[in-house]
Amino acid sequence: MKRYLPLLFLAALMTVVSCKENKQTDSESTTVSENVQPSIKGEAVSYASDSTNLKGYIAYDENLKGKRPGVLIIHEWWGHNDYVRERADMLAKLGYTAIAVDMYGDGKQASHPDDAGKFAMSVMSNLPEAKARFNAAVALLQAHETVDADKLAAIGYCFGGSVALTMANSGADLDAVAAFHSGVTLPVMPNEQLKARVLVCNGGADSFVSEESVAVFKSAMDSIGATYEYISYPGVVHSFTSKEADANGEKFGLPLAYDADADQKSWNSLQEMLNEVFK
Repeated sequence: MKRYLPLLFLAALMTVVSCKENKQTDSESTTVSENVQPSIKGEAVSYASDSTNLKGYIAYDENLKGKRPGVLIIHEWWGHNDYVRERADMLAKLGYTAIAVDMYGDGKQASHPDDAGKFAMSVMSNLPEAKARFNAAVALLQAHETVDADKLAAIGYCFGGSVALTMANSGADLDAVAAFHSGVTLPVMPNEQLKARVLVCNGGADSFVSEESVAVFKSAMDSIGATYEYISYPGVVHSFTSKEADANGEKFGLPLAYDADADQKSWNSLQEMLNEVFK
C-alpha cells in the first residue's frame, strides 16, 4: 500500500489543479460574455393600421440575451427620417428594442415647413386614426422576439413629443413617456387615464411653447397627481436635439438651433427615467 501512496497523492493533486483550471476557465468565459460589445441590427419594417400602410424601423442589440423593454420613437413634423432611426439605434445600444414609427403613412416626409404643418395637422386633427397608427406600431413592437411586451415606453420629438403625450393621456398602456422640444397644448390634456411617468424637456427660449401653455400643462399634471418632470433649458430654442436644426432654421427663417449641452442633458434625463422605471 505504501508503494501506491505517492501515486494516489499525485492523482489527487492533478485533480485539484484540474478543478482550479476549470474554474478559472469558467470565470474567464463569464468575463468575456459580460464584455461582449453591442451588435446593433436595424431593419426596415412594413405594417399598417386599418386604413394606412406604414413604414418603420426596428433596432436592437443582437448580442443581448433575453427579452427587454421596448421603446417607440415618434418623429418630428418632417416625418420618418434618418434622425429618428439614429435615435432608435442609440436606444438599442442602451439595451432596448426600439421602433421608429411612421405617423404619416408610407414613410412620407416633408421638405418644407408648410407641408410638415399640413402632415402634422392631419394626424392631430384625426385622433382615432392617430391612435390606430400608434397602436399598430405598439402591436408590432410587442410581437418582436426580443421584447418584454409588458414593458413599454414612448418618446417623441417636436410633433412626435405631442403625439406621445397625447397617446399617454388617452390611456395608452405605457410605463414612461418622454417629449423633447414638444408643444404641451394637446388634443387630449392630462387626465385620470394617464398611467405613464412623464418627462418633458423643452428650451426655455422656445417661441413655439408659450409660458402660459406650460403653466396649464403643469397644473393639469398636478391636479391628477401625475409623476412627471418638466425641464426647461435657459436660452435654448426649438429643435435643440437635432443637428439639422441650424440649417433648417437658416433655410426657412425659423427660430431653430441645435444645442449640444441641452441635447446631452436631455438624453441623460431620459436614460435616468428609463433606468428607474424598468429597474
